[in-house]
Amino acid sequence: MNKQEKERYLREYGILKAQGKPFFPYAVAKDGAMAILVMVVILAMAIILGAELGPKADPTSTTYTPRPEWYFFFLFELLKVIKPPELVPFATIGVPTVAMILLFLLPFYDRNPERRPERRPIATTAGILTIAAMGYLTYLGAAAGPPTEIDIPVPANVKAQGPAAVADFEAGAQVVAQSGCAACHKFGENGNDGPGPELTEIGQRLPAPAIERTLLNPTAPMPSYAGVQQDSPEQFAQMVTFLSELKAEE
Repeated sequence: MNKQEKERYLREYGILKAQGKPFFPYAVAKDGAMAILVMVVILAMAIILGAELGPKADPTSTTYTPRPEWYFFFLFELLKVIKPPELVPFATIGVPTVAMILLFLLPFYDRNPERRPERRPIATTAGILTIAAMGYLTYLGAAAGPPTEIDIPVPANVKAQGPAAVADFEAGAQVVAQSGCAACHKFGENGNDGPGPELTEIGQRLPAPAIERTLLNPTAPMPSYAGVQQDSPEQFAQMVTFLSELKAEE
């Protein structure tokens, strides 16, 4: 900003300030009224809708999946995007810290006197992209199912085989979910997009014997399930059955 622009800015600011109203009591009254309105709305929602309570805490449960509050979903989802273990500290500490530092230093490195968004394209674009990214990651974090649960409807061909086939399919889904497969694979709306391939329609691509061989002799970093076959052959068979029935609906 040169001297002429600064003088024009101060002159216009002085005129607008003379035409305005004092902070007290006008601005204080508006802020107070808005704060009271927000508090009334929150109290009304708490009384009418009630608080959403989860199941009673069970310290002996091994299947409970802790999840953050909704305003941390974007950071929760960021850990799925930044997968290498050595970059986890950067995702959990580095990114929020850098963002907070940039926010605190905003008055020092952004000295532009313009206040209209259309006259500040860089700042406006950066703000919109940041809000959009946080909103998108928050949505993904909220929509993602827990890694210990696979919510896939029973296919019609399995239902046609009778209750025993349906029970095996559902049991296989539970075994696959509790084995941690959803941490690296996608099952419909559940699981993660990698590093393993999506398995929503794996039965369409591989028959049951090929799936069994893959579980016993996988490609790194996927672990082998030979131990499951030896210790719990029934559960291993249910895993194979479940995966082989994941096909596209006709």
